[in-house]
Amino acid sequence: MKITILGAGTWGVALARVLALAGHRVTLWSAVEKEIDTLARTHRHPNLPDMVFPEEILLTKDIAKACESTELLLFAVPSVYVRSVAAQVRPLIPDGLVIADVAKGIEPDTLFTMSQIICDELNRDGAHGNVKVVALSGPTHAEEVAKDLPTFIVSACEDLSAARLVQQAFANTCLRAYTNEDVLGVELCGALKNIMALAAGISAGLGFGDNALAGLITRGIAEMTRLARMMGCQEATCAGLAGIGDVIVTAGSVHSRNRRAGLLIGQGMAPEAAIASVGMVVEGVNALPAAMQLIRRHGVQMPIIESVNAIINEGCPVAEVVQALTSRRLQDELNWQAHKV
Repeated sequence: MKITILGAGTWGVALARVLALAGHRVTLWSAVEKEIDTLARTHRHPNLPDMVFPEEILLTKDIAKACESTELLLFAVPSVYVRSVAAQVRPLIPDGLVIADVAKGIEPDTLFTMSQIICDELNRDGAHGNVKVVALSGPTHAEEVAKDLPTFIVSACEDLSAARLVQQAFANTCLRAYTNEDVLGVELCGALKNIMALAAGISAGLGFGDNALAGLITRGIAEMTRLARMMGCQEATCAGLAGIGDVIVTAGSVHSRNRRAGLLIGQGMAPEAAIASVGMVVEGVNALPAAMQLIRRHGVQMPIIESVNAIINEGCPVAEVVQALTSRRLQDELNWQAHKV
């Protein structure tokens, strides 16, 4: 297949490499000219220093050239840029094209997922009603994919033929893809798990141990499942790769930028300074405003997410927030209806 990847960050570059090595004709575009120049000159990404970038990948700064005759368009830009990039490609792509998105987040105010943002932006001209958008999610660190380490992902779309096309594109790579029709559940989990990773990092920064981490992961999944149920998603999705799988890897891995930001905050660094220190996009911070809006819309208690928001967006002292979280009224573990506001 001819595959175009929009975004030359670590994930976009890692995906470009595995797809090219699988025999696809890959074009990689970035709006950041420095990224393309560096890749063209060194064949390496500064944050993936051990990965050699295949020379057969076409690098371009011209988005029209990137989209020309593509059979699969893959969005690998940060969530805050998905809408603007979708607007750029609207006049460049045909109706009926399959698009895969790997960004994870929810847009504030509209509360659209990434696939919904892409569809909304493309349909503004009334000529792209048949575009199929697949959410590609799961426990995936670019640092491991770049080393061809086994990785398991979910290709999610209500149109299973589109999900299977993306699944097949990753055949014969280190990525094994499963399909899922619950695209909203997959994308909801993908956005919220980054906030759970911030909480896990804060916990580690405070010096808490494995017991606290396991508790945060477990209760975090319970919170995500509670909201997913209210939004009509399948509970099994939260127990799958896009849910518990992604929470585990993002909350516990040294590769996780969300965990790293949380770690610095837990150690006493101001949230703004911690985010700047990470030096890459911290998607959990971007997801917080929309998560809080969903909590209010659906009337669901999500104390971990609310606590992270209090620390990052409301300036509340970490110690006070943790004390309030751990001293909440006693609850029943299984009666999720009791957790409605």
